[in-house]
Amino acid sequence: MSTAAAPVRPGAVLADVLPASTAARARLRDVALVLGGAALTGVAAQIAVPVPGSPVPVTGQTFAALLIGAGLGAQRALLSLGLYVAAGVAGMPWFAEMKHGVGMPSFGYLLGMLLAAVLVGALARRGGDRGLLRTAGTMAAGTAVIYAVGVPYLALATGMTFGQAVAAGLVPFLIGDALKVALAMGALPTAWRLVGRRD
Repeated sequence: MSTAAAPVRPGAVLADVLPASTAARARLRDVALVLGGAALTGVAAQIAVPVPGSPVPVTGQTFAALLIGAGLGAQRALLSLGLYVAAGVAGMPWFAEMKHGVGMPSFGYLLGMLLAAVLVGALARRGGDRGLLRTAGTMAAGTAVIYAVGVPYLALATGMTFGQAVAAGLVPFLIGDALKVALAMGALPTAWRLVGRRD
């Protein structure tokens, strides 16, 4: 985790801009960010719209997970999404549609979100959230990871063929995912410009 606050160094993410004058305050800041990221994902998961013919709803949690990765960096994102998934598995009803546990056909998407947040966080440390095209590539890579885990899991959990799982668990979400990428393309580079740290 980050330690001091000072000027943003090369390889920083947006969370590193937040002030913390001592190592102890930096740790407290990081704990607050990890907890806040988990809570944000839980809230975003409740923005859920059922998709006819699919056991996977459209939710806000994928967008939240990708933004958490970009904003917090890989390590804090891993802790944040890991906490979100672990608490849901333990019984906290904050997965989509107030669900919890591992029995959902969509559980693979949650694991994919965790991995995607880490990937997006690593790319953000390399400037993957600083410009429009780089942000688009970063978000697209994260989205691909979510589906790479979620779709095969959906097939295994439901007995669908892989083609059926793609039709039910990927195709209906492509337009929404394109919109999320477009929103991120506007939000992340703008945030860097606002803090005056754009490369």
